[in-house]
Amino acid sequence: MVYSLIFATCLLSLLFSPCLCSYLGDQKKDKINGLPGQPGNVDFNQYSGFITVNQQAGRALFYWLIESPASRGAQSRPLVLWLNGGHGCSSVAYGASEEIGPFHIRPDGKTLYLNRYAWNKLANLLFLESPAGVGFSFTNTSSDLYTAGDQRTAEDAYAFLVNWFERFPQYKHRDFYIAGESYAGHYVPQLSQIVYQKNKGIANPEINFKGFMVGNAVTDAYHDNVGTFEYWWTHGLISDSTYRSLRAACESGSFVHQSMECIKARKDARREQGNIDPYSIFT
Repeated sequence: MVYSLIFATCLLSLLFSPCLCSYLGDQKKDKINGLPGQPGNVDFNQYSGFITVNQQAGRALFYWLIESPASRGAQSRPLVLWLNGGHGCSSVAYGASEEIGPFHIRPDGKTLYLNRYAWNKLANLLFLESPAGVGFSFTNTSSDLYTAGDQRTAEDAYAFLVNWFERFPQYKHRDFYIAGESYAGHYVPQLSQIVYQKNKGIANPEINFKGFMVGNAVTDAYHDNVGTFEYWWTHGLISDSTYRSLRAACESGSFVHQSMECIKARKDARREQGNIDPYSIFT
């Protein structure tokens, strides 16, 4: 896809080069003074770098912090951790650069433009590439790439948070939220559960967890099918007959092992929807 080529050529120069020295550094070394192709009059701070989550295995996760503008009270705004799902989708390439971040990439792959709907107008955004092996996050133990699961992903993400708050102590006790999409329907609530359990009995926790949000979330096959088909139908994307076929053929099945009837119903649904962006149907 065109965007994949843009990300490959542009994001390496935009993000990786400013933070090569920050693996063991503090937040001053992580600060990004400016990105290639960045528009002028940017009045918010950015940081990127690595946080070690497992010293023995050599696992380190990459983050990109984009603060709110000073004019919007960045020091009092909440902190939102953003996780893309996938599995294996980069939070930098998608969440930050295509969706909720302040910069989007122009088709030339070299210049950026401001996103008028950026979430950092209301919150400080912390984009995390997780688990190790996704995006710039890495491990020095090759077997980690084949044994990663939800439990370790959540544990590593929690270790990241603990160590990240040490690097950025000004965010301790700040209102904190966890958000994400797609397979983050697993990542977000499982990490949230760990944070909640670790905070039990602490009157004023450093990670001041307030809640979580998930969009387009992968939860389980049944409820995901029900929600998807209802969304298509209630937004006029599919016909009544195709909706009934989907409900009859697909609801009780899985995403992986679909019946021939379900496959046919899904093909009919895609044909009726036409060439649209299912994540932004009104554009």
